[in-house]
Amino acid sequence: MNGRERALGLLAGRPIDHLPCTPLTMMFASDRIGAKYLDYATDYRVHVEGQIRVAEDFDFDYVSFGTDPACEAADCGASVTYFPDQPPAIDESHALLADKRKLAGLRVPDPHSSRRMNNGLEAVALFKERAGKEKLVEAWVEGPIAEAADLRGINAIMLDTYDDPEFVRDLFAFVVELELGWAKAEIAAGADLIAVGDAAASLISPQTYEEMVWPFEKKMVDTIHSLGAYVRLHICGNTRGILGKIGQLGCDIVDLDSLAPVSLAREKMGPQQIIMGNIDPVRTLRDGTPETIWQELAECHRQAGNRFIIGAGCEIPRDTPLENVRVLSEFARSCKLTESRTLG
Repeated sequence: MNGRERALGLLAGRPIDHLPCTPLTMMFASDRIGAKYLDYATDYRVHVEGQIRVAEDFDFDYVSFGTDPACEAADCGASVTYFPDQPPAIDESHALLADKRKLAGLRVPDPHSSRRMNNGLEAVALFKERAGKEKLVEAWVEGPIAEAADLRGINAIMLDTYDDPEFVRDLFAFVVELELGWAKAEIAAGADLIAVGDAAASLISPQTYEEMVWPFEKKMVDTIHSLGAYVRLHICGNTRGILGKIGQLGCDIVDLDSLAPVSLAREKMGPQQIIMGNIDPVRTLRDGTPETIWQELAECHRQAGNRFIIGAGCEIPRDTPLENVRVLSEFARSCKLTESRTLG
């Protein structure tokens, strides 16, 4: 059974041989091929080469297009700072929507004719050609509040949720249209799964999440499903207070950061929700030993059960020892499954 068959099998509830392994790699992947991160983030050929190398070297079950959160904002006209060997970053001191009135005239860019989004489409198509028979192909989009923060500024959007909720909902509606347009194009290019990154959702109250963010995330999840792809939700940080609502989104995979216990996620989301994570990417994965990493993965698996994917709470740090990274797939291979255990 290859990685693609394994990942799709778990998603569909079919028998698989062992747990999948799909950790997030970005700077680690660019370093693996000796590339500067600027090239990895802006040249789809470099990105694909890095992802395929990492997937092959460490026996991961997927390849993923995801370089930084600034892609969509850049194509909308936001000011983005590019660094030689770090991810691009939004220039919040010159936020595109510093003046809220500009939202009325903002237009959703066509991903096929936009520089950064089209680079992602090229990456997905090349992934499909080079690795699509062996590996699951994933692509990323930003979630409602994460992209709103990119366009408006993180501090401003947080204040807006209290001071001007009507504007926030209008901005979220724009974001959902933007992201679903890109997701549709990514699926057409060959993506099996769309990851929705909505990190800023962990910074608001559970009530604000439920009333303002959740409905727009739900629309994204349902629409992506209607387009024929699976959905993975990634929210960095402490999501303890919103796990129950996340479990009602209908996501196929929920990434869990190390700040939220696996046992609590299982309790709040129910037995069928697939969880990925959630060892600490720095203290455990980068700074630990193969033995301690194995022990923590085993405990996560015990708490999650077999509706589980091996990974870290967030991105693998670029300076993580190679022997530590190898533990992830080695542990996954040790978790042999049978039909009855896979489905339960």
